[in-house]
Amino acid sequence: MAKKVLVVDDEKLIVKGIRFSLEQDGMEVDTAYDGEEAVEAARRKEYDVVLLDVMLPKLTGFEVCQQIREFSSMPIIMLTAKGDDMDKILGLEYGADDYITKPFNILEVKARIKAIMRRSAINNPNQEDNKIITLGNMKIDCDNRRVYIGNKEVNLTAKEFDLLELLVMNPNKVYSRENLLNIVWGYDYPGDVRTVDVHIRRLREKIENNPSEPKYIHTKWGVGYFYQNQE
Repeated sequence: MAKKVLVVDDEKLIVKGIRFSLEQDGMEVDTAYDGEEAVEAARRKEYDVVLLDVMLPKLTGFEVCQQIREFSSMPIIMLTAKGDDMDKILGLEYGADDYITKPFNILEVKARIKAIMRRSAINNPNQEDNKIITLGNMKIDCDNRRVYIGNKEVNLTAKEFDLLELLVMNPNKVYSRENLLNIVWGYDYPGDVRTVDVHIRRLREKIENNPSEPKYIHTKWGVGYFYQNQE
């Protein structure tokens, strides 16, 4: 089955070029040219990746990302201004999984998209018996990549789930921010360790009753992060 990609940018020549290149690789590509159109497209269809520009008419890329995160955890790659660190951090804050700076090389775009798809395939094995981890009032469905606090589902992004699963599967093991960046994002990821801090903070806000006094994801000051075994 062809992988589905949504490309969102108000520059039609850029969209045309990306679409052509991805379709050459056998992907199914939909397009949107403003923020409202992007949100509607994401509501209609679950995409394997959304490629989302920051600067859009009607709704900004950040607003689009935030709205999509209210109903889906589909991977989102933000296209940000060259060298603008604030755009990158804001994109991650709003729930993006990755970012690429403009101007970009189409080969880099394709490599990032395929990397996210590979990790998604690895993390979503087709198994009939779901692996469920229960930790206090939190339940993690590893096969379907869903998390519940009590009876309420918590909507995690792909990277937030990857972080949580890695830490939970290795209780009390402290991972440095560099290790987490390499394991979850990959060794070729050009971002820095602030990416990890942003995702850990968002993860705590979603799963902890009191994020400032976490029960699950703890900080080892000067070293990194770890999941504290509840037993």
